[in-house]
Amino acid sequence: MAGARDKVLDAAEDVLLDEGAVHLTLERVAAVAGVSKGGLLYHFRSKQALVAGMVERLMEHFTVDYEALEDKEPGAVTRAYLDSSTDLPASKTGRRHERLAAAVLAAATLDPELLVPVREYYEQLQRRIEVDGIDPAQATLVRLAADGWFYSRLFGFPLPSDELGEEVREALSAMTRGRPA
Repeated sequence: MAGARDKVLDAAEDVLLDEGAVHLTLERVAAVAGVSKGGLLYHFRSKQALVAGMVERLMEHFTVDYEALEDKEPGAVTRAYLDSSTDLPASKTGRRHERLAAAVLAAATLDPELLVPVREYYEQLQRRIEVDGIDPAQATLVRLAADGWFYSRLFGFPLPSDELGEEVREALSAMTRGRPA
C-alpha cells in the first residue's frame, strides 16, 4: 500500500504549494488525492500524522550516506551536501525542491515538535562537516550557502541564471576541496 500512501503525501504537498498551509485539511488532501477520508485515515490518523509523514519523506530525500564519505577525500561530506542541496539548475528541477521543503513549512506551522528530526539531521550534518578534512569555517560557509540556495528556491526568491548558478556552485565546490573560491 506504499503507492496509496505516497499518493496522499503527494496530494498534501500539492495542497501546501498550490493553496497554502491554511488549506491543509484531511478533507482537502483526500479530495486532491482522489481517496476517501477513510482511505486517508488508514495511512494517517490525524493532520499531525500526515505532516510527520511529509517530514519523514523529506528526510529520506536528504539522506546521503555520509558515513561512507567520511573516509574518502577531504571535503567529500560537505561536497555531497552541496550537490544534494543545489542539485541541477533551477530550470531543470521543476518543483522538486519546493515539494520537499513544503513538509518543513507545514511542520513548522502545525507543530514545531515535528521539526525535531530535521533539527537532529542538521546537528549531525554540522558535526560531520566540521571534521570533513577541510577548514571547518569554510565547510560551514558552504553548508549555509547551500541552505540559502535551497530556501531561495522554496520561497521563490530570485536565483542566478543557470550559467551564473553553475559558476557559484563550482566556486562553492572548490571550497570543499580546500581551495579558495
